[in-house]
Amino acid sequence: MNDTRRKGGLSAHRRMTRQVRVGDVTIGGGAPVSVQSMTTTKTADVEGTLAQIYELAAAGADIVRCTCNEEAAAEGLAQIVPRSPVPIVADVHFHYEMALAAIVAGVDGLRINPGNLRKAHEVRIVASEAKDRGLPIRVGVNAGSLHPDLMKRYGGATAEALVESARIELELLGEVGFEDVKISVKASSVPLMIDAYRLAAETFDNPLHLGVTEAGPPPEGIVKGTAGIGTLLAEGIGDTIRYSLTADPVEEARAGRTLLESLRLRERKNVDLVACPSCGRAEVDVIEIAKAAREELGKRSIPLQVAVMGCVVNGPGEAREADLGIAAGRHRGHLFIKGRIVKVVKEDEMVEALVDEAEKLMAEGIEARLAVADAGAEEAAAEDRRSLVGEQGADPNQTGHRVELIRKSTRQD
Repeated sequence: MNDTRRKGGLSAHRRMTRQVRVGDVTIGGGAPVSVQSMTTTKTADVEGTLAQIYELAAAGADIVRCTCNEEAAAEGLAQIVPRSPVPIVADVHFHYEMALAAIVAGVDGLRINPGNLRKAHEVRIVASEAKDRGLPIRVGVNAGSLHPDLMKRYGGATAEALVESARIELELLGEVGFEDVKISVKASSVPLMIDAYRLAAETFDNPLHLGVTEAGPPPEGIVKGTAGIGTLLAEGIGDTIRYSLTADPVEEARAGRTLLESLRLRERKNVDLVACPSCGRAEVDVIEIAKAAREELGKRSIPLQVAVMGCVVNGPGEAREADLGIAAGRHRGHLFIKGRIVKVVKEDEMVEALVDEAEKLMAEGIEARLAVADAGAEEAAAEDRRSLVGEQGADPNQTGHRVELIRKSTRQD
């Protein structure tokens, strides 16, 4: 069990698998769950593709996949691979020659689709070349491109059909002694995807690449991806993930990273912003302040949990586990560290104060910042809370009267 899990991660044990290395990234066998995405540029556009790869890496992608569908793409990969900040996997669908060209280009791995690359002798040739170069292959089964024979045998794209497609491909790769295989059994249906991966986890000891394919644009696509990927990760299934979104792929990488951090399967790289949903007690526009705080903190790669709360009555207490937060009250912001008020600032300075304190907290540490808390900050905050409670009355719900009515109603014969 890794350190992040001992510190409060998922209680279920991760499924142990054999390990596969994609460049310098280890997948399976207890290694951290990795995030993947895919470029949307033409691979032949070297500079444009590299620019997107760097954006993806900055957003949290550990591995990036590029299409290799033509000779110009393979030539582009030869220039991209040595300049990439992360391992590059070539995506190959119909032409085994493109897989061979990608291997020559120096990629760190291949993804082949059994439903599209169907000739056994061609698959063996690719596997033999990959084995000689020490490159892993992902067997990427997709419900939308299953072999017609399997569709007929199983009556459609079922979990059993998806897993059988992967099994047949594994057997074919094994004929040439190739074993460095990752498996994915993706579907656009979340329940089907979950069933297929559960069955795959029972059937193989290979690392599994999780994803809901063709999930669509955000926010629906993120919801679908999280429902499928998150469910399986919570069960200990999955070694590497990709959100398949109809959007800028940076959103895929960001969503994947956020999910893993939320499940405590990866250490935090950037801010974890928690905020109240707002209500009638809110003294400020919580939505806008939270949005501005996330944008500013996100620019600085500050791995803290930061809270934005709409009122000071319950805010600091509800968010006491946050490293840092701010709560609004009577046109002022109460800045707190681990639930302790350290400063009271003007309403229009809330975001600026939050960012400034976050940077100092990273540089100096919690104890040092608590030691220099503003004298009187706690009392000023307490006065604001008393004033707000006073405006509502000491007993806004007329509790005593309601208790009497409850007692009378329960004592009737």
